[in-house]
Amino acid sequence: MKSIIVIPTYNEQENLPVLVERIFSSGGGSASGGALQIPELSVLVVDDNSPDGTGEVAEELAKKFPLKVLHRSRKEGLGTAYVAGFHLALQAGADYIFEMDADLSHDPAVILKMLEMMISGPSVLSGRLPCDMAIGSRYIPGGRIENWNWARRFVSRFGNFYARWILNLPYRDLTGGFKAYRRVVLEKMDLEKLSSTGYNFQIETTYRAHQLGFKICEIPITFTERKTGQSKFSLGIILESFWRVIQLRFQK
Repeated sequence: MKSIIVIPTYNEQENLPVLVERIFSSGGGSASGGALQIPELSVLVVDDNSPDGTGEVAEELAKKFPLKVLHRSRKEGLGTAYVAGFHLALQAGADYIFEMDADLSHDPAVILKMLEMMISGPSVLSGRLPCDMAIGSRYIPGGRIENWNWARRFVSRFGNFYARWILNLPYRDLTGGFKAYRRVVLEKMDLEKLSSTGYNFQIETTYRAHQLGFKICEIPITFTERKTGQSKFSLGIILESFWRVIQLRFQK
């Protein structure tokens, strides 16, 4: 059982070492999976030629931890970074592929819970089948957000309501970037046909997996706003999501 965490980076030289330490803190570069105790766990950093030297920092981390770095020549968008990372993870033989932000907004401990949901399902006693895809959700009971102002909360809540309504999806958190996939999900999704380059990528991947009939589960998480570095959130991201969701609804 091989698991790979794909982490796109752009100007995250301060946050990336902290995140990697949290993932592997109790074992360094050992094959035990470090703090999470997940066998054959590794990290794939996809860096878009960060001006602050994040790519070089990642290479130094690779000397100590089970980590590889994909260097891209320029910033090409979050969606394309994930697609490139997913391709490499599949080629490397990963059975489970995770995605998470580099800015410390996601707690690595949730990765173990996601893996358990995909292996044994929501409850052994319930008799329910394992999940094919797990979403870290801020908007189900037990989930929450720390350090966001009211405007950011409103935009996020409205964006999720809008996407659920247009795409007729039952999931509460469609815009979050903390997810896990069984390899078959990404194999069947046809990554080259994914059209979203920005944050709408998160909505599109869930929508495509739902269309394909895969079982998707949500796990409550605490999302913590970054403390260092600059947020990538912008008006352009909001506008892209608005019209991209409509496009998705009418695409065949």
